[in-house]
Amino acid sequence: MTDTYRALVARKDPEHRVEFAALTDEELGSGAVTVAVKYSTLNYKDGLAITGASPIVREYPLILGIDLAGTVVASEDPAFAAGDQVLVNGYGLSETRNGGYTERARLDPGLLVPVPEALGTRRAMAIGTAGYTAMLCVLALEDGGVAPGDGEVLVTGAAGGVGTVAISLLAGLGYTVVASTGRAAEADFLRELGASEVIDRAALAERGKPLQRERWAGVVDCVGSQTLANALAQTRYDGTVAACGLAQGPDLPGTVMPFILRNVRLQGVDSVQAPMARRRTAWERLAKDLDLGRLDALTTELPFHELPAAGPRILAGEIRGRCVVPIGA
Repeated sequence: MTDTYRALVARKDPEHRVEFAALTDEELGSGAVTVAVKYSTLNYKDGLAITGASPIVREYPLILGIDLAGTVVASEDPAFAAGDQVLVNGYGLSETRNGGYTERARLDPGLLVPVPEALGTRRAMAIGTAGYTAMLCVLALEDGGVAPGDGEVLVTGAAGGVGTVAISLLAGLGYTVVASTGRAAEADFLRELGASEVIDRAALAERGKPLQRERWAGVVDCVGSQTLANALAQTRYDGTVAACGLAQGPDLPGTVMPFILRNVRLQGVDSVQAPMARRRTAWERLAKDLDLGRLDALTTELPFHELPAAGPRILAGEIRGRCVVPIGA
């Protein structure tokens, strides 16, 4: 009898749709390393891929899920052996490569990062792409010279996956964090993660002056559009803004004034194609700097079979923090 593996697959006939399917070894695709997937996760980008609200999926049929963590069961590459715990973030998973919403995955060895011993596979996926992106943003602020004690750091989209991990990381490193959110009910939760103040996102969402009162030493922006423009306009001289999201929109309706008059640095943060050296640095820092108690507090579990219904919910802002999906645990 042929072994099959349950997976969430996107198909187009002619419209985008998703369904659970039992896939054979041949249908898993090619790759020198075979991984028994233990956990995946649900990110905002996964919501876009599940619903088809944005053209994330560019090849059909395709296994969805931009993250996975699990155990190597077979390897044709000497860098990995059966029993190794590995993870993958991005690299085109759920876009042009089969992703992590599957009990078994075949992967190129160049995509794999060893799971830090301090984390394990479940916590690695509690972090997932969102938390890994948050760490890349923190690294960008550090590279820009923003240090604890320099002043307040703004985190927009604060109740989401990137925002919650960014708050926990920054607070743990000694930064004074201000959280911007449209979810007033989450204010106490955000303070528990380390935010010293919580502000209404409406204060940043409307069009403002090209230069405004200087406040932020640094910014982690998950929102884009007018929010990012206002954050730039309020950033202090020599400050750094790390931009990683577009929840409000992909546009940037601002001016060059913050850059040429206040020496503000806007640093883009890409998690999908980040070089392996930067990925390993980010995961090493996450294992060292992230408070695991806070990580556990911001993490919930979502059953595998509920993924299709959860896609619209994360886009609507109904899921806070991080969401782990047990696959073959």
